Amino acid sequence: MKALVVDDEELARKRVLNLLGEVDQIEVIGECSNGKTAIQAINEKKPDLVFLDINMKDMNGFEVLQKVEASPKPIVIFVTAYDNYALKAFDAEAFDFLLKPFKDQRFFKTIDKVLKTTRQEADTNFEKRLMEMFHSFSKGGLQLNAVSKIPVRQGNKTYIVDPRNILYISASGYYAELFTSEKKHVLRESLNNLEEILDPSSFVRVHRSTIINLNFVKEIIHSDYAEIDARMEDDKLIRISKSHKKEFLEKIGI
Repeated sequence: MKALVVDDEELARKRVLNLLGEVDQIEVIGECSNGKTAIQAINEKKPDLVFLDINMKDMNGFEVLQKVEASPKPIVIFVTAYDNYALKAFDAEAFDFLLKPFKDQRFFKTIDKVLKTTRQEADTNFEKRLMEMFHSFSKGGLQLNAVSKIPVRQGNKTYIVDPRNILYISASGYYAELFTSEKKHVLRESLNNLEEILDPSSFVRVHRSTIINLNFVKEIIHSDYAEIDARMEDDKLIRISKSHKKEFLEKIGI
């Protein structure tokens, strides 16, 4: 496997590089000291494995992943000093992490897991892992820029959708349909999970199968029996259920 080490602390990079030197199955193809060079290196060198620092001076590790265009995607191991229970939430997931300062035994345990993961598995589950990671950090109270982006896999591409461009989201079976002014994105994700990572000041659940962005509500239609509908910027009419009516009106300022 080809590995790339990304960390803005030289001593931290050297520690990982030295430990990797003891693993015959892994070849180190480079090291990066910031997010910008990491993005370029990942896209050009296409490593199988990336050790990625979460908190760097120019950008965080999640922002790096958002800009990665290489396919297939690498297996990512986060190296971080965040001692937060949110990290433990995905300890058993394919996305792994090393909490600084980590012991050699913990490092090699991670390597064993990596060596059992194929590139196809890593690429296939890239979007799912990214979403799980967003959920974990959102629940843990870490306000990182990453939770303001939603990765959507389509064919051999992963689109990075800015929630600020989403008009509304509808449930469709096991999937969520994200409607922007330009196109519809289909994501295998529940509305409950999406609700957790979206900005509550902009997004509100108005129905068990619908979330809307308040910034794109054009008008409110008052129907009979005190029922209301929200007309969106694309002229879509969305019913506001009785159980969500009070919260919707409060957030819209009525």
